[in-house]
Amino acid sequence: MAVTGDGVIVVGAGPAGIRAAERLVAAGIRPTVVEESARDGGQIYRRQPEGFRRPPEALYGADSAKARALHEAAQALHPRVDWRPGTLVWAIRDGTLLVNRAGQHEALPFRHLILATGATDRIMPLPGWTLPGVTSLGGAQIALKAQGCVIGREPVFLGTGPLLYLVAWQYLKAGVAVRGVLDTSAFAKRVLAAPWLAARPGLLARGLAYTAALRRAGVRIATNITPLEVEGEDRVAALRWRDAAGVEHRAACDGIGMGYGLRPETQLADLAGCAFAFDGGARLWLPVTDGDGRSSVPCVYLAGDGAQIRGADAAELAGRLAACAALRDSGRAVDELEMATLRRRLAGMTRFRRGLERAFPYPAHLAADLPDETLVCRCEAITAGALRQAGGEYGAAEVNRAKAFSRTGMGRCQGRMCGPAAAEVLAAARGIPMAQAGRLRGAAPVKPLPLATEAAP
Repeated sequence: MAVTGDGVIVVGAGPAGIRAAERLVAAGIRPTVVEESARDGGQIYRRQPEGFRRPPEALYGADSAKARALHEAAQALHPRVDWRPGTLVWAIRDGTLLVNRAGQHEALPFRHLILATGATDRIMPLPGWTLPGVTSLGGAQIALKAQGCVIGREPVFLGTGPLLYLVAWQYLKAGVAVRGVLDTSAFAKRVLAAPWLAARPGLLARGLAYTAALRRAGVRIATNITPLEVEGEDRVAALRWRDAAGVEHRAACDGIGMGYGLRPETQLADLAGCAFAFDGGARLWLPVTDGDGRSSVPCVYLAGDGAQIRGADAAELAGRLAACAALRDSGRAVDELEMATLRRRLAGMTRFRRGLERAFPYPAHLAADLPDETLVCRCEAITAGALRQAGGEYGAAEVNRAKAFSRTGMGRCQGRMCGPAAAEVLAAARGIPMAQAGRLRGAAPVKPLPLATEAAP
């Protein structure tokens, strides 16, 4: 089977993937670039559908210049790469990507593979979170950016992390009456994390500006809260929550955007055979990489938020660095100064990431208090009680064993949304460290395939 695109494949056409492809092209290589969406840009710089004419300033705010630059770079690359939009990578086997586009199956062998797969929302379930009108923060942002739609006329935003305040501000700017921003993290943690957050003063100042704008508009901002329940029958009607003093509140709303930071999309790295290690700061299993993006598997590289969450600026740098590593490993000359500069710039962004983990920790403690009837895996309708039963009565010592007993993570999302939360529930039920609860292993296909899929001619 012929190797495509000079033997180099880049998966993902967000900031990391585009800059990786750009660096490869500059070295005289014509890589294959595979992107699941119809257009490039990734999540943060997601493009509008064809026919929409909202200006970049309305879509990307302060990052409009960066978004425009990335889009222009991607457009210039299209004729110089084997560009494959709308293509799902659903498995990796024996140095070959298995992909699907419009019902057509194809196998793409590679010599070097750069995975720039981005991130997904990180969720902590609560009673009622599956009601219509509740969506992830990323989903709320996609609706606004890509379609000019909102999740409600009077939404509440719940969770923690910078994205919580950014999305609330974006909705406020779009003219939406935001009814509250409810943060599970304590404000004091942000103060303690200031030495790390100061590594990127511009981003820190921007986050403070978003918060100030929300307060000026009269939006209620509460920190160190405990979410209790989403109320409603056919649709969300309110959110019940408890403040730091133990007083319960009810926030009437017609939509809820919920998210507790982001987690790397690592299923393809898993299927490629990459080693993982538990990161205590993030409370996640992350792929093991060296400083340049090399994984434990020769000729497989990870870049951007698909390796660790550091944001779009870091993703662009990491994409270039992974491409440089791939070039060097293929025997091509690469300027050491270029790579050293990229490493140095990424180091400050890694420090900032550690600050965010301290300032906005994932609320793992909530897992122990979830009522047994709370859905954790919504694809398979598996409750917290079923997970506890798997860990207790059935003796499941880690989350893959619990999956076998309960079907958690066997549905459409293959555990992307429920996996980390399910492990937290299991760890709390068994009284073991989160690292000991393990992680759901990846399985192909990572996303559903059409029943009518056919082999490409």
